[in-house]
Amino acid sequence: MSNDTLALAQTLIARRSLTPADEGCQQILIDHLEKLGFHIEKMRFGNVDNLWARRGNTTPVLCFAGHTDVVPAGPMEQWDSDPFTPTIRDGRLYGRGAADMKSSLAAFITAIEAFLAQHAHHQGSIALLITSDEEGVAIDGTAKVVEALKARGELLDYCIVGEPTCSDKFGDTIKNGRRGSLSGNLTIKGIQGHIAYPHLAKNPIHLAAPVIAELASTEWDQGDEFFQPTTWHISNINAGTGATNVIPGTLNLLFNFRFSTANTVESLTNKVHETLDKYGLDYELQWEQSGKPYLTPKAELASAISAAITKVTAIEPQLSTSGGTSDGRFIADICSQVIEFGPHNATIHKLNEYVEVDDLEQLSRVYLFTMENLLSPGNEAAHENSDSFWNKLKKYFSFA
Repeated sequence: MSNDTLALAQTLIARRSLTPADEGCQQILIDHLEKLGFHIEKMRFGNVDNLWARRGNTTPVLCFAGHTDVVPAGPMEQWDSDPFTPTIRDGRLYGRGAADMKSSLAAFITAIEAFLAQHAHHQGSIALLITSDEEGVAIDGTAKVVEALKARGELLDYCIVGEPTCSDKFGDTIKNGRRGSLSGNLTIKGIQGHIAYPHLAKNPIHLAAPVIAELASTEWDQGDEFFQPTTWHISNINAGTGATNVIPGTLNLLFNFRFSTANTVESLTNKVHETLDKYGLDYELQWEQSGKPYLTPKAELASAISAAITKVTAIEPQLSTSGGTSDGRFIADICSQVIEFGPHNATIHKLNEYVEVDDLEQLSRVYLFTMENLLSPGNEAAHENSDSFWNKLKKYFSFA
């Protein structure tokens, strides 16, 4: 399985699939899946290629989700080898997408192949949801596929997203949720004038200062056992003409919330508007939500993949909701149990991105054993009540 996963990962990395281009990566996956009896459905929205593949028509439905697109490589001359020529050095596979997330895609395929070789008549269904628009604007990718599946009543029971999750050791972290992301584009209006005659002008920078101080010091919530407290941060601020003797007429400020399930979009927007209004500001504010928070309970999927990780690595993984957004935020609309697990995340989006070659076999085996835990014939775990199943396993595994 190791050599097969490595070879497939290398084949995928060699494709220059800069978001939202797929560059034939999905067809490579399709060629494998068709031989395994999967029904293939290509879903193209706009200029984005998406793949929905399913084997079986019964429940539970276990879906593997991921993306074939990658971020730009950056300065090519600063890589130690061509980012689109997969290269092995010192036990590591280098290339753009090696960690995020073409190795996971390869491990999906080899794990499914190994599982079906042993369990051709498995319980339930196996599916894959693959997009080429995760690293970009993410409008015509997974979100659109989820909408299409939801419209025809096709729901998922479990979903494993292959995002890189491990921090220090392979197997140490799985994601069972993500914070939401809410951005604001704020314009505070003043009156432009000569800086020597401030009584004839109104400085929007000065007007904004106490508002910024208050919002920056606000405790939005205290978080909980899974989520860290909600944060508010300014990412961009701009005002002025460039001259030292002109009071600007407007100030533009971009900010972002990363928020947990302890808050809602309404509660956050209301608090910001209340603060702005308290200081009597003349302003315009546009909001954009790019992701809502979701949380998967400690149920069958978390238990099954944790047991698989421990079997492969002898490590008890920790649950985490840290990091940015992922396509899990869309999939959660049609799936109550969404877990993210993949290789190390230390080099994602960086120069000389890599994955440990030894981790490829381990990753494939984790996905294989998770399928066995959930879909093997005669396995009752797939049908037990979530709380009951968790209670049976929690004495063996510690989640923090």
